Amino acid sequence: MIETDKLMDQTTFSAILFEKMKLINAAIKELENYEFQYCLNNLIPQNGWGNVCLKDKSIIEILINQYEFYESIHMKPKVEGSIVLDQKIVTLTNMLFVGIVSGKYEIEWIKRYFYFDVRGFFFLPRTNYFNEENLKHFGGKPYVWFEKKQIHFEKQQDIGYREFKEANTEVDKAFIKLIEKLIEAKGTPLLLTIAGPTAAGKTEIVDRLRDHFEKTGKKITTVEMDNFFLDREIREKKSPGIESMHFELFKTAMEEIINGKNVLIPRYNFINATSSHDANGNLRTGCKALEIEASDIILLEGNFPFHLEEISHFIGTIIVYLTDDAIRLKRKWKRDIDYRKKYEPTYFRNRFFRTQYLRAKQIYLPLMNVCDVVVDTTGAAIWMTDEFKDAIFSVEDQNKM
Repeated sequence: MIETDKLMDQTTFSAILFEKMKLINAAIKELENYEFQYCLNNLIPQNGWGNVCLKDKSIIEILINQYEFYESIHMKPKVEGSIVLDQKIVTLTNMLFVGIVSGKYEIEWIKRYFYFDVRGFFFLPRTNYFNEENLKHFGGKPYVWFEKKQIHFEKQQDIGYREFKEANTEVDKAFIKLIEKLIEAKGTPLLLTIAGPTAAGKTEIVDRLRDHFEKTGKKITTVEMDNFFLDREIREKKSPGIESMHFELFKTAMEEIINGKNVLIPRYNFINATSSHDANGNLRTGCKALEIEASDIILLEGNFPFHLEEISHFIGTIIVYLTDDAIRLKRKWKRDIDYRKKYEPTYFRNRFFRTQYLRAKQIYLPLMNVCDVVVDTTGAAIWMTDEFKDAIFSVEDQNKM
C-alpha cells in the first residue's frame, strides 16, 4: 500500500497522472486537463488512490498471460441495472495509474506490456503477434516492407474507413500483385482464405481484390465466415471455432463450391446477432439462405482457425491479414459504436478486453505458425514462407529479392 501526499490528494494525483500519461499515449496530449479529469472521475477508488495495493511487475506479467484471467472477465456485469466495467479491468487500470504516479511502474515497462485506449479510458494487455515460432516460420524477416503510416493514428481516439485505407495503400497494392503472381502460378479455380482479427481490414481488402480481378474478367466469389456463426447468445458460451458455428454446413458448402457448384449458406444478421439457421442447422421460418456462386477465385474471409485438420484438405492458400489490437480498437469505436450502433459501449469494452487475448492464442497465433502469407498493415510488411515463394516465383524472381 502506498500512502503519499500526491496519492491522497485527488487534484495532485490527477495532474501528475495527466502529464505522465502523455508519454504513454500521444492522444492524451489532445485532451485538456479537465477532460482527462472527467474520465478519471469514473475510476476513483472508493477509499482513494492512496489505498490501491500494487502488485510486483513480475506477478502482473504472469497474470496477463493466463487464460483464466481473461475467461473470468464478465461482459455484462451490472450495478443498479446498468452494465459496468468488469471489476478486474478497473482494478488493473487503477493499479497501473497508481504505479505510474508513484514511479513504481516505469513508463517503458507500461508501454511494453500495455496500451491505453483513450476513448474507453482503460489499459489493455498488448499482444505480441510475432513470436519466435512464427518468425522462424517466415525465415526471420519480411518479404517486403514499407513506411509505417499507421503511426499517424497515435493521436486519434478512433479511426475511420477512408484514413485506414489510405494508410494501407502501399501494403495492399503489393499484396494484390502477390495474388496476381499466385494466380499465374496455380491457375483457377483458386481458393484463398483471408483470416485475421475483427477490424483488421479483411472485408475491405477482399472488396479491393474482388474489384481488381473482376476488371481482368475473372469471376469472384466471396464467402464470409461470419455468416456461419451461431446466434451470439449461443456462441458466447462456446469456444471459438467448430463449436461456435454451423460447421457441418460450412464443410458441405466448401466441398461443393470447389467442385464448381453453387451453394446455399446461412445468413447472419449483425443487427440482431442471429443466424438464419437454428443451432441444428435448419433454416428458420421466415428466413432466407444466402446463395454463393462458383467462381474462378473463391475468397474465404473471416475470423476462423482454417488450419483445423477437419477442413485443411480443401483450404487453399492461407493468408493472415493483421492489424495491431490498439488500431483495431480505434477502428471498432468508429465502426461498431458510432456507425453500426452494434454494442452498448461498456459491454463493448469488457468484450474486447476479454476476447483479444483469447482469440490471439486460440486462432491467430496458431494460424500464423502455419499460414503461407501474413499481411501486417501496422508494421507495413508482408511476410511469406520459403515454400510459398518457391511456388509462385521463378529462380530469377527470387534472385532479385
